[in-house]
Amino acid sequence: MLALKCANAVPHNNKRFACPDGVHTTSNEVCCQLFPLVDQLQSDLFDGGECGEEAHESLRLTFHDAIGFSPTKGGGGADGSIIVFSDIETAFHANGGIDDIVDAQKSFMASHNVTINPGDFIQLAGAVGVSNCPGAPQLEFLFGRPLPVAASPDLLIPEPFDTVDSILDRFSEAGFNASEVVALLGSHTVAAADTIDTTIPGTPFDSTPGLFDTQVFIEVQMRGILFPGTGGNQGEVESPVPGEIRLQSDSELARDSRTACDWQSFANNQAGFQNAFRAAMQKMAIIGHDRDALVDCSDVIPVPKPLPASAGPHLLPDTTHGDIEQACATAPFPVLTALPGPATSVAPVPPS
Repeated sequence: MLALKCANAVPHNNKRFACPDGVHTTSNEVCCQLFPLVDQLQSDLFDGGECGEEAHESLRLTFHDAIGFSPTKGGGGADGSIIVFSDIETAFHANGGIDDIVDAQKSFMASHNVTINPGDFIQLAGAVGVSNCPGAPQLEFLFGRPLPVAASPDLLIPEPFDTVDSILDRFSEAGFNASEVVALLGSHTVAAADTIDTTIPGTPFDSTPGLFDTQVFIEVQMRGILFPGTGGNQGEVESPVPGEIRLQSDSELARDSRTACDWQSFANNQAGFQNAFRAAMQKMAIIGHDRDALVDCSDVIPVPKPLPASAGPHLLPDTTHGDIEQACATAPFPVLTALPGPATSVAPVPPS
């Protein structure tokens, strides 16, 4: 049985503790107990360390749990309420399809006899899952969130059909500016949709869903020409290539004067995207908590692999710079080369 306990937070220092397993070292000895759990997550939830469906969905869950916070309406933020009160929160319209990963994580915790507060588990699983995606930053993980006391209120999670005004206002209430919103939405680079169009589950938001790269910022800026499935679905607009789905909210944020230049800035800036995403995730993961009351156990998170040498920002095959819908008023879109060959359909993300 893994019964995980958190000590009081201590100031950061350079001292290293050797864990009893004789393999790992860590900045705080309380973090040693997390290494076996990370190994089990990799082997049993993430299919041996894949950037697959469970990794994508676990990253999504970190946000859907954390954004359930409002100074006026309530909610505990990143407290695990979406697991503890799953009967309530998975029924929210904005949480459509999230019951699968909630059930998977609850089953994992039960089958492995893991005693860890669900707010910690959700953020740990999200950070470990995204570490399997080449090109991702190594995310921070802080340990010691208390148990949730109540379910999050409904209508705190932005939806893909919401207006830009509504999305920015909701994020602002939770403490995020427009630039940070764009950085967080970069998570769509390793995401896929199951419920926007139920006829085509697993449809990715860009052409490289197994890589944490900047293609989503390029492809969302391209002219839409088709719907990958039935079309006419709430929250969906035309995408630039078969097999790829585009959210209305992504499309509008990429073209709004308040966010267009931030969106464009990441198109060919992998390091800038990594840094901005990591910083925004640091804030999101502790919504509702006092950072100083938590223990920094970031060194239990695996270091992601870099992008393959063959990867890099590009236009889709059989497209040109003329297919970019320029929206930033202060800088031109970066000049990119299209991949060779004829246009092809993007493959869906396979289920586990």
